[in-house]
Amino acid sequence: MVTATATDPISTTFGALADPTRRAILSRLASGEASVTELAEPFEMSMPAVSKHLKVLERAGLIARGREAQWRPCRLEAAPLKDVSDWVEHYRRNWEESFDRLDEYLRELQKSEKKYSRRITKKEDKNGRKN
Repeated sequence: MVTATATDPISTTFGALADPTRRAILSRLASGEASVTELAEPFEMSMPAVSKHLKVLERAGLIARGREAQWRPCRLEAAPLKDVSDWVEHYRRNWEESFDRLDEYLRELQKSEKKYSRRITKKEDKNGRKN
């Protein structure tokens, strides 16, 4: 059995993505760099609270912060999202295979159900009386 550690990058990324505020920040950064003030604008929270969210995103490698004079732009770093996407893709294939097997099983059930209902219709009515 494989266990995740605190330093497991995918776990760190999922942890950062678990919060809707952080996901909203990433969505905003997908359209380009933004300052902390710009990122904080749509949220009803203090600047220190926004900064804490940014630190979580930064530790997960999802954002990078720069420094240009007084402006500290944040930008999206997509590499950890690609790692998560690759990880999820593996499981998506497993689910698709499972759904394909389920589809086949259901088709088999429907075929046998049709055969059975034809036999009942020809030989006896629903009360078991012969036709």
